[in-house]
Amino acid sequence: MTSDDLRLRLRGLMDPDRAVRDLRDYFGVGGAPGAVRYTGSRFESLGGGGDRPETADTVTAEDLIAVQTLSVRVPAPVALDLLEGELGVRMSGLLRAIPAGLDMADAGATHLAEGSPADAAWKLLCEQPRIGWVTAGKLLARKRPRLLPVYDQVVRCVLGGPESVWLGLCAALQADERALHHALAELRQRAGLPEHISVLRVCDVVLWMRHRKEHRRTGCAEV
Repeated sequence: MTSDDLRLRLRGLMDPDRAVRDLRDYFGVGGAPGAVRYTGSRFESLGGGGDRPETADTVTAEDLIAVQTLSVRVPAPVALDLLEGELGVRMSGLLRAIPAGLDMADAGATHLAEGSPADAAWKLLCEQPRIGWVTAGKLLARKRPRLLPVYDQVVRCVLGGPESVWLGLCAALQADERALHHALAELRQRAGLPEHISVLRVCDVVLWMRHRKEHRRTGCAEV
C-alpha cells in the first residue's frame, strides 16, 4: 500500500457526520456529568497528559495507568524498570530526542523513519518481556500524542495493514496542503473536543469506532 493509497483509504473512511457522532460518544460529549463510557477517553488527559513539560521526557506511573485505559498493561517488572531502573534512563534519553510539540503533519522522515529516536524507543519497548507492538505504540503515543499515533489491531485492520504506518500516515496528513490534517481538526471542533485531543487521536478514535464491532464479530484476519 502506497502513501497515496493510505490517504485515499483514510479519506474514504472519514464520513463527517458519523465521525462527529462517534467522537462525541467516545469522549462523552453531551453525556451525563462524570459518566465514562469509554475509559480511553481519559488517555490523553489523565494527570495532565504525558507530554506536559515537567514529565515529557520521563515515563511516569500516570503514563502506565493511562495505557491501561486503552486495554493494555505494562507488566510489573517492566513498569518498575521504567519508573526506577535502567530502562527508564534509556527511555528518557530517547524521549529527549523526540520533539514534544511537533505535529505529525509537520514532521520529516528523520523524526519517524527507521533509526530515528522514536523508532529506537519503540524497538526498545518491544524488546521487553510481554511488551508487543501495540503496547509500545500506545505508551509512546501517551508521551508524544501529536507526533506518534495510537495504533492497534482494529485500526491496522481497517487501514489494510500499511507497511510503515508512521511514514504513510505522515505523508497522508501532509498531502494536498495538509487537507486531511485540517479535516481532522475540523471534526475535533465540530465534536466539541478540547484541543489537547490531538489530530492523530481524532483519527484513531474515528477509525476504531468505525471498525471495532465488525472486527470483533468477524474475527478479521491479521494483516
